[in-house]
Amino acid sequence: MRFIVGFGRFWWDFIIGDDWKLAAGVAVVLVVGGTLTGETHLSNVALTLLVGAGIVLVVSTSIIAGAYAAHRKN
Repeated sequence: MRFIVGFGRFWWDFIIGDDWKLAAGVAVVLVVGGTLTGETHLSNVALTLLVGAGIVLVVSTSIIAGAYAAHRKN
């Protein structure tokens, strides 16, 4: 049982890490991308670019929000 708990904690820390909002945002982008795959007739290149842009947007927003929050503390 300790192995299973340790394995779960490893993956939680690896995926979620310090910012659960970042992990949730990336998960939402991937779910939307997967949904678009089945629902639209977009090419693979277009879907790849849209999902990539979504992930870059989520990560950039997270970095900017973190920097803003750190700046407000000082």
